[in-house]
Amino acid sequence: MNGSRGKDAYRKMSYQDLINWPRRLAREAPFLERELALAPDRSVLDVGCGPGVHARHFAALGFRVVGVDRSPDMLESALGEPLPPNLSFVEGDLTRLADVVKDRFGAAVCLGNTLPHLETEEALGAAFRAIASRLVPGGIFISQILNYERIATQKIRHLPPNILPSSDGEVVFLRFIEMEEGGAVRFCPTVLGYHPDRDPPLELLDSRLIHLRGWRSPEILTALVEAGFEKIRLHGDMAGGPFDPAQSADVVAIAAIPPRRT
Repeated sequence: MNGSRGKDAYRKMSYQDLINWPRRLAREAPFLERELALAPDRSVLDVGCGPGVHARHFAALGFRVVGVDRSPDMLESALGEPLPPNLSFVEGDLTRLADVVKDRFGAAVCLGNTLPHLETEEALGAAFRAIASRLVPGGIFISQILNYERIATQKIRHLPPNILPSSDGEVVFLRFIEMEEGGAVRFCPTVLGYHPDRDPPLELLDSRLIHLRGWRSPEILTALVEAGFEKIRLHGDMAGGPFDPAQSADVVAIAAIPPRRT
């Protein structure tokens, strides 16, 4: 398939079904809930919400939640189940949130592979400014991406596979990574069907090439400061562990908008 820089790079990949969401939520929820408890208002803007799993979790905890994603297919998945009254989803661009979200929130989250889709420093800065504009004074922002510095240093070329049951075998979700000059990343998500009673047992279901930017922690910190955030903390995983540029799996940044001056 052709390399994709388009609006909906994951179209028809059934991303909702390729991640073990119960296991992921069990791993991430304690940390997220602990941080969100510090927000000045029980409301969350989920930026790059994907299929809406995190957003629904926050809504179940009693937060007012709005999920934003630019992918119509992701939002179709997010809207697949009835919505509680404190949850809504809207289509919109991360760099122009004010166009689609008028309210302000006590917290914003941007988790997973969202920020790497912003391929320039200008776009990253615009996104952080847009998020800052949707937070109340004292509001917090939690972002998480893979630690691309570790990936480049250790020459990691793929993420661990996800293997999930299907109606006639198993589905194998592979994610290949090729680091390039200047922080560019060639990301190749691939889906295989595994049917042990057939010959050949493996079937290519989907594969595509997606161009990303592997943001490093100094670039994230600089963009946050320039967007007006303060009290910035870095963690190395979604359990709140310390950040080590050479070893940590993730770059998790937690920052705050200054409180209203009196």
